[in-house]
Amino acid sequence: MTMATTTTLHPIFRRIGEAERNLIEKHHRRAPVDLKGLARDLGVPVKAATLAPGKSGEIRPDGADGFVIKVNRHDSPGRQRFTVAHELAHFLLHRHLIDTGISDDVLYRSNQTDAVEAEANRMAAEIVMPTGLVQDAKQVAERLGSSDIVADLASTFQVSPAAMRIRLGL
Repeated sequence: MTMATTTTLHPIFRRIGEAERNLIEKHHRRAPVDLKGLARDLGVPVKAATLAPGKSGEIRPDGADGFVIKVNRHDSPGRQRFTVAHELAHFLLHRHLIDTGISDDVLYRSNQTDAVEAEANRMAAEIVMPTGLVQDAKQVAERLGSSDIVADLASTFQVSPAAMRIRLGL
């Protein structure tokens, strides 16, 4: 099921530039969010790679002014989607901290502070599961009498049921 709607961006996006907000808004019109398209529009290529055990993803400088995101090809597709969103959040919020790269383990911990990682997680959740789209999809699922709203929404947004449970505050 593909959900489409118009959305209002979450306040966390006030910390980034208008052009970046416009790109995110463009990609928040439909679920599941096209993360690779968003990354491409932001100028950050995403590559699947075999990363060290326990490492979900990383963002590193690539060339003079660019960055590249690598996601662990051995993680589940839902996990990879959240990792891409998490690394995009680092790009949007913490570009100045990336330096030689930020590598995130399976618990999204890195060499950055807990506050930086928590901020990236908050924005990542909003990138991949936008509040407006989630609320719309939840209402539709309830109206249709869904027997498992978490599973249905996780499928719609192509994320893990655990990520959707957290997003729904369950």
